Amino acid sequence: MAVAPQQLSVADQIRQLEGARNLVLKDVSYYPQVIQATLPIIGPSSQVEFRRWGSEFLAEAFATPAVPLSSKETLSLVVLDTLKALVEDPKQDVLVLRGVIQAAASIYPLAMRWIINNSYDSTTWEKMTAIKTRIRDIWDTAPLPVRICCVKFVQRVVLAHTSSVNPEPRRGDPLDISRNMVPPNHPALDGDQLEAEASGLLDRMLSILENESSDPLLVDATLNTLSILVRQRPKTSSRIISTLFNFNPLKLATTAPLTPKIRVVVKSMEKTTRMLLTHLYRRDPHNPLAGRMQQYVERLVRSRAEILDETARKRPMVDQASAVELKRQRTGTLSTQPQIEITPLGPGVHTLAEVFTFTSNEGLKKFNVSDTIPAPLAAKISVRTIAQLDPGILQRAINGVRARFEALREAHQVPINPETAPLDVEEDDDDYEPDYYAAEDTEQLMNKLDSSPSGERRDLQAPVLGALALPAFKLPPPPTLDPEQAARVGQGAIARVFGTMQTLDDPAMKKSKAGLNRLAASSYDRDSWITVITRLATRANAGLDDISVKEEGDSVSMPTISMSDSIREMLYAYILEDFRKRIDIAVTWLSEEWYKERVQQRFASSPDQARDVPANYEKWTLRLVDAFLPYLHSQDKVLTRFLSELPELTPSILARVNTLCRDPSLVNLALTSLYYLVIFRPPVRNIALDTVQDIWTEYEDARPTAAKYLQKWRPGFVEAAQQGVGSPPTGTNGTIVAT
Repeated sequence: MAVAPQQLSVADQIRQLEGARNLVLKDVSYYPQVIQATLPIIGPSSQVEFRRWGSEFLAEAFATPAVPLSSKETLSLVVLDTLKALVEDPKQDVLVLRGVIQAAASIYPLAMRWIINNSYDSTTWEKMTAIKTRIRDIWDTAPLPVRICCVKFVQRVVLAHTSSVNPEPRRGDPLDISRNMVPPNHPALDGDQLEAEASGLLDRMLSILENESSDPLLVDATLNTLSILVRQRPKTSSRIISTLFNFNPLKLATTAPLTPKIRVVVKSMEKTTRMLLTHLYRRDPHNPLAGRMQQYVERLVRSRAEILDETARKRPMVDQASAVELKRQRTGTLSTQPQIEITPLGPGVHTLAEVFTFTSNEGLKKFNVSDTIPAPLAAKISVRTIAQLDPGILQRAINGVRARFEALREAHQVPINPETAPLDVEEDDDDYEPDYYAAEDTEQLMNKLDSSPSGERRDLQAPVLGALALPAFKLPPPPTLDPEQAARVGQGAIARVFGTMQTLDDPAMKKSKAGLNRLAASSYDRDSWITVITRLATRANAGLDDISVKEEGDSVSMPTISMSDSIREMLYAYILEDFRKRIDIAVTWLSEEWYKERVQQRFASSPDQARDVPANYEKWTLRLVDAFLPYLHSQDKVLTRFLSELPELTPSILARVNTLCRDPSLVNLALTSLYYLVIFRPPVRNIALDTVQDIWTEYEDARPTAAKYLQKWRPGFVEAAQQGVGSPPTGTNGTIVAT
């Protein structure tokens, strides 16, 4: 009879989930697999511990900048059902609600961008709208941590529903999703309704500052969200700043007893308001309201000093009956400098701590700082304390320590006993130092003993020189590295090179390229580092990576870890971070790949062994094209430039251009790029015209423009295709030589 597997406890399962979280923190490429695997575990019917972990994990996943925006957009469609089910539960846990709302705040702009580009998917937008409606309903009645998260969610909604400062959203920040991206005739989104909803939510958020019964923590959270709204959405600035002018963070101190709690709360709200307004008028000094903001801040500082500092200076009034008998208290400023009394040390053995201790308090003497206060904090306290001491007191303490050291030195001196001292002791002997030839090493001494007579050898062997000479020191050999450790070290070195490239600016003046034979690292600018990295990826391990030596009975292959592929992945990610500005880097890299393959193919046909040359050029070209094609717009010139500068074009590369015609707004871009190849690159003219023919055949919207090009370069094709007579003429299709 089979034994049922033992059910893991909740703690063990949470420990396993934490292991999955640690995995994605090390490598963000595992986020899609981990999220899809954990969604059934963190659903609304699971235990509260799993729901808490899952909501926190989703909030962390969609907030981290390490995950690419395209991956976040795809994952947001997967988790919407789970988030909707969790937030709509009326008895949901507070911590679960907090994590769900934080995740929804990060997902909302992504879902809006998805529905803008995919208007047919109305179901996704309905789910996001249901989540937004539920959060809006519980905003006023939920516990305080949840209400603070609702404020953050509403801020993201207002940012997405209002117009951005960037007039061309496709060329701006991809994270800045705004009303500008919504087309006028969008079937699911109405720009006017979005802006009206944003206006209502903004008024509701600002009402927290106008309501006297609002919690101070909620007020601070609201103030912290206003800076981004003023900076990125100028239309909302006047309403927000006027509300701040009417908000008095010190009002609570005048209407309630000034308890320690009220004092801390008032100070917090006053500081947050002051820092917000200071940041606004310093960031935009030409704002018409900058003068009023500065005056408000100055008035706020004066009011704070009058309300809070004045109460600290006043002392309670004594009874009138006993006031005559009490002496007048002194309110003058007393010296804050400590008064030290330096006493000599007693007889006996003393530690170093006793030499530096001046206090007579036994409790302070026994207090061990190293067991209680961390070393960095203790060092910071010591430095600040010494910097604030009076120079006279500090000098007095230093002199006291010197006197104690001098007393200890004199107490431990051993006087010479005249009865037991040798007769030839003189004062000049103190300066005499015998020469024991300590500068000579052991090898020199052995050579001297071998060359000397036997009598002298016995004399030289008298002093014990081995104890005086320093032994030779040799560093231990470094530990051996296995291939995986060497690969990790190499990846770390390349990652630091990419970090250096991030700090280098683009060259102000474009220099002429020296071609494939240019010198690498002739200077320390960005282009030199790019040359070094691309050649490390292509030429450094050429002939070693991904090449197997085939023999009659067996095959010997290299290890699976490839440093070249690791560098290629980093180059791929670096180019896609800003592919429009870094398209020249992509062309340089792919040209190096093409050149390396041609050289390898020339020497691959060796008579004694056969080698397979890896086709990295076409593989990475297709990956780059697939990656940046979804982000092109109708006015982009980057595709035409990229295709025209590649060293070799194949039908599979141009077939990717064919897919652009699925979007009617990109038909002209695809056909114009292909027509440029037809005119200016004759070797690829035939496969470019073949691609135009395929576009004419597959996409009806592209036929007018494609027919105009085909009638010039392939007359008779359109008529034959429309009449269905025979097969239309086609061009030669195959691998094209470099131009």
